[in-house]
Amino acid sequence: MKPILDNPEKVILTVATTGGLHGKEANPNLPEQPAEITQQFHDCFNAGASIAHIHVRDPKGRTSSSPEIYAEVLDGIMNRCPGMITQVGNGIGIWFDDDGIGQPFPQQERMNLLNLQPAPDMLTVNAGTFHFDHKGQEWLFDNSKKWNKEFINGCKERNIANEIEVYDISHIANMLELREQGVLQGSLHFSFVLGIKGGIPATPQNLLAMLDAIPDDCSWQTVSIGRAQLGLSTMTVALGGNVRVGLEDNVYYRRGELAKNNAQLVERAVRIIHDLGREVASPEEARTMLGLAPPAQSRPR
Repeated sequence: MKPILDNPEKVILTVATTGGLHGKEANPNLPEQPAEITQQFHDCFNAGASIAHIHVRDPKGRTSSSPEIYAEVLDGIMNRCPGMITQVGNGIGIWFDDDGIGQPFPQQERMNLLNLQPAPDMLTVNAGTFHFDHKGQEWLFDNSKKWNKEFINGCKERNIANEIEVYDISHIANMLELREQGVLQGSLHFSFVLGIKGGIPATPQNLLAMLDAIPDDCSWQTVSIGRAQLGLSTMTVALGGNVRVGLEDNVYYRRGELAKNNAQLVERAVRIIHDLGREVASPEEARTMLGLAPPAQSRPR
């Protein structure tokens, strides 16, 4: 796909409030408990975010795979943010014990996300296996094509859409192969994840290379980690893409200044989008752009 410097399409703005790795030790304003998470999604919805990218934590603030905690957050978003697209991260994250030793979540727990109730609009697909490390610990993030086929087919059976998270150019090739096989169908929505150690570094050159590797009928956004987040997100808007912001990806507002909350990051993204001559998609417009079904209903209370 070639850059579109005058792209008339609106920008789909995703917010990732929490993530599955760092917590309040990195920024005390990062939400961990369901009420905190829901409140910050509500604030981000009011600020202009179209998609809620969801991870959850247990009462101790540790990353969790609990269906009950996911249900509380999904219910909260559906009730307080009408039409906002709900998207659950398939990787879940890293669980740390009391000694600070981390381990990834088993693949069966990740597969169990297919059965969340209420069901999210989207589940992410992590498009390839790689090692990543954090503060001296290293883990294998196992995402074989065989496992992804099973997960994607489970999503199709449940009418749950996918966002394709690619951490390297080879991951794009993996997903295009699955599309050739008919496992994935139609236009794909790619997230270029740049800056995770073990994945592709966060540079303008790498962003352009990833963009060049996807077909013209696909959509894309940038997920840039850490200090490169602001620059690469701005570049992405200028090139015609969509963006994700939030404390999962960057806990700072500017050098040496922690972000006050996720809404502060969304508000800045909205200003940049407008300053570059584009508009932000409403949740309803984003659903149309991504070919998503109308909003699901939360569970009866």
